[in-house]
Amino acid sequence: MKIAVFHGSTREKGNTEYLAYKAVPKDQATHIYLRDYNIQPITDFRHTPEGFPDIHDDQLQLVDQMLAHDILVFATPIYWYGMAGPLKVFIDRWSQVMRDPNYPHFREELGNKKAYFILVGGDQPTVKGLPLIQQLTYICQFYGTKVGGYVIGEARKPGTIVHDNRALEAASTLVRELQ
Repeated sequence: MKIAVFHGSTREKGNTEYLAYKAVPKDQATHIYLRDYNIQPITDFRHTPEGFPDIHDDQLQLVDQMLAHDILVFATPIYWYGMAGPLKVFIDRWSQVMRDPNYPHFREELGNKKAYFILVGGDQPTVKGLPLIQQLTYICQFYGTKVGGYVIGEARKPGTIVHDNRALEAASTLVRELQ
């Protein structure tokens, strides 16, 4: 099973990244840091006669990487009760990919994958992060992607995820396909 971890955080070596490495060590997956890519926000042209224009950014390169893997892990800090901007923009643009003639089976291909979620927040994240888990689950349901599970960690300042033993233990057993 080929695993890709999509890191949504804008911070290098942050709490979410640390927790993601506990779930999926660097040497056992492709780790993709969305902050390192140029992904333009979506402008909704779904209902216009001309459709979406070509956008010259890294979105399709990322989509190709995603489609080349069997298991997808989406790791994001919880920002204002939602996912971080880079991950949100990446997912928003899937609406455009679904209408791209070069990706006629995009939705079907995502339906053959399994997804996991790793979230980290600072203010009661195991409660306040649940709407984000629900949102990500709904996104997966739309595509037919099976959800394998999730971990929500608590960390208020950089480096403090190391004190959340519950999340660290849960992360270490999250993606069982590695075992």
